[in-house]
Amino acid sequence: MLILMTFLTALAALLFLGVVAAALVKIAATLEKIGGDGDSYLARLRLGLRAIERETSHLPAAAVPLNRGLSQVAAGLQGVDDALGGLHAALTAQERR
Repeated sequence: MLILMTFLTALAALLFLGVVAAALVKIAATLEKIGGDGDSYLARLRLGLRAIERETSHLPAAAVPLNRGLSQVAAGLQGVDDALGGLHAALTAQERR
């Protein structure tokens, strides 16, 4: 009886491995259809992403000076905001008279 149970267990394990192998072959075939050829959607997407990466590769180097310049603009605009706030307060006070 022990030999029969061992044989059936080994047979079940081989059957399980066969099913897993068949499923993996199907998955690989599907993935090959999606991205295996040079004209597939995945290949086109990859080409587009590389083009975007190439076109935007200079942005990290330009961001620091741009950020400094925008900080100076923000400081200047704060002065404009203060001046306009004072002007608004003066006009409101004059209107009440």
